[in-house]
Amino acid sequence: MSETITKLAGVQAIAGYFKLADVPSLELVPGVNFQFISGANCMFSIVTIEPGALVPLHGHPHEQCGTVLEGEMVFYMNSLNPEDGKRCGPGDFYVAPGGTLHAAAAAGDKRVVALDIFSPPREDYLEMFRQKFGYEAPGLAAI
Repeated sequence: MSETITKLAGVQAIAGYFKLADVPSLELVPGVNFQFISGANCMFSIVTIEPGALVPLHGHPHEQCGTVLEGEMVFYMNSLNPEDGKRCGPGDFYVAPGGTLHAAAAAGDKRVVALDIFSPPREDYLEMFRQKFGYEAPGLAAI
């Protein structure tokens, strides 16, 4: 992937404390929701994947590191072929460098909660948040 990442325009990070229970949720695809808090250079995203749901195979120029907090999922890199998937549970980590195709699916009948960290922040997620809620994501302020 040869996309170029640009510095976030029109926003700046603000110092503060944030409670996840106060952060609105966005639906990525049916059964997959996320909440995020962002600074100017990195973004935390709590992703919830319901049983049977799939984060579709995709790629982006942002580096993505993550860990499973609850439940188990299969994290795929490069394709949805079984040999490209790894079952991950609490305490397991994954790294998808920018441009790496990846996907995730709940494994079993329990909800998955994962923490993803993006660097730099996902501009598309910030725009989705802004469009839905009418203000900047927690951790950012318009300048």
